[in-house]
Amino acid sequence: MSDQQNLLAEQRRALILDEVRRRGGVRVNELTRRLNVSDMTVRRDLDALARQGVVEKVHGGAVPVAEATTHEPGFEAKSALELSAKEDIARAAARMAARGAAIALAGGTTAFALAQHLVDIPDLTVVTNSVRVAEVFHTSQRTMSASGPQARPGAATVVLTGGVRTPSDTLVGPVADAAIRSLHFDVLFIGVHGISVEAGLSTPNLAEAETNRHFVRSARRVVVLADHTKWGTVGLSSFAALDEVDVLVTDAGLPPRARAEIAERLPELVVAGARGNGADV
Repeated sequence: MSDQQNLLAEQRRALILDEVRRRGGVRVNELTRRLNVSDMTVRRDLDALARQGVVEKVHGGAVPVAEATTHEPGFEAKSALELSAKEDIARAAARMAARGAAIALAGGTTAFALAQHLVDIPDLTVVTNSVRVAEVFHTSQRTMSASGPQARPGAATVVLTGGVRTPSDTLVGPVADAAIRSLHFDVLFIGVHGISVEAGLSTPNLAEAETNRHFVRSARRVVVLADHTKWGTVGLSSFAALDEVDVLVTDAGLPPRARAEIAERLPELVVAGARGNGADV
């Protein structure tokens, strides 16, 4: 399947997911008429969305998954979702990190993808509460020489906050909160469990929500990393309103209606991997 066909499939599935969430369910025959595709294509799309765990197939159509707002998938489970979208988002967000900047990377799989694009930016100071993100930087910091391993010139200075480990390998709680409160960042890159107009940025983990609040308060610029499946999702606890966000970096699967809603409320929307839009990269 070509890249163009893949993109079309992703766009179609994003539209279907948006319709499922907005209306509480869809029927196959309605989707075939609206999207001008065959029954078989729609059923394949619903199968793909069901495998991602965002819809539940029922006779003749699909409904939203009735997921508890407190459910928090583990890091490995989340890592397998929306891989191309996360990579697009990571590449776009990496351009916002300047040499010598003090940045914060909150935990999550998209931040993990971003970390791999930041290791070659010289002289960064990186504060993170993600064990996985810290490992990316520590692994890249040393080079081998005749006298053994040595620090790589320009390697990032990494501060791991400490704290209690969550299922997503993020450190939270009073220790993490105290470390973050005492610092100031040029830019914060933060992933989310969910993002919506009403709830803002949210997570199913109460302690993680509190730690994220401290990240947001300590940053001059807040950059949210969220693939299209996060739009309209609401976790148990909100930790920031949309008006506290400076930039949202998302992917081309975000439906036009959602883009319009976001563009009305945020200073900057970056749609990674898309073409033909002034906000896109």
